[in-house]
Amino acid sequence: MKILANDGISKAGQDALEAKGFEVLNIHVAQEQLANYINEHQVEVLLVRSATKVRQELIDQTTLKLIGRGGVGLDNIDVDYANSKNIKVINTPAASSQSVAEFVMAHLFSMVRNLHQTNRSMPLEGDSNFNGLKKAFGKAQELRGKTLGIIGFGRIGVEVAREAIGLGMNVLVYDQEAITRTIDLTFFDGQQLSFTISTTSMDDVLQKADFITLHVPSQKGYILGAKEFEKMKDGVMIINTARGGIVDERALVDAIENGKVAAAALDVFEKEPQPEMGLLMNESLSLSPHIAGSTDEAQDRIGTELAQQIVEFYDL
Repeated sequence: MKILANDGISKAGQDALEAKGFEVLNIHVAQEQLANYINEHQVEVLLVRSATKVRQELIDQTTLKLIGRGGVGLDNIDVDYANSKNIKVINTPAASSQSVAEFVMAHLFSMVRNLHQTNRSMPLEGDSNFNGLKKAFGKAQELRGKTLGIIGFGRIGVEVAREAIGLGMNVLVYDQEAITRTIDLTFFDGQQLSFTISTTSMDDVLQKADFITLHVPSQKGYILGAKEFEKMKDGVMIINTARGGIVDERALVDAIENGKVAAAALDVFEKEPQPEMGLLMNESLSLSPHIAGSTDEAQDRIGTELAQQIVEFYDL
């Protein structure tokens, strides 16, 4: 039985599969050549992340039995159509939660300490305008005591709340459903503290948060647009590591230009993988190429979780 890990798989995952007798093809095949490769090599299981698209056409052209998505979102896979063809679709929704949460905080730290700007300016002016840059970027903020607004209170939202609480931040959470969760913080010496967090209204988050981070699946429309930005505090900062298309990028740039938004971090984009050049050149944006869940630890968890589900599917 052959498995094509078209967007890669960790060594731990590959080893677990090969120990059960699977042949793992850990290579990347171009999208337009994918159907032919699957048929030619009699691949039964296709593993992808966000890069490879598994649409109806590919499903019709192959005889796959299982499609696995390493990560949370399934918007690059026609899940309902695959299921209608008796093809099982699996994913690993919890594997990268910690990685994404830490990445959110990394972007947040970068923005409040102006690192997203100094990292651009220092190579250009560090030798000729050191004192000028020091003066320009010396005005910064601390996170302790500030309020983080979290939109989406699923697995990743919970982990972000945990990180924020650990830093001494206040947390406000919105979700489409009313939710109350207990968040446990475990420390290096075994001590544990528990915090109960309940969702509030969207307006409450928008109006009171100093920073707002989004953790929701793909939507038909924007979660944050011009109307939502108007309700926010002046100088708010935005982080989107969830999905492109949930933040109106034009409205975001307008809000930056009029001073409503001080800075924003984008790991995902409306026109991914070719973001608007105006975004890439905007000095008020902290930017990354859709890597929030990409840590060694997360990849190991993703690989082993996929392997376990595949083994269970084949009842081995």
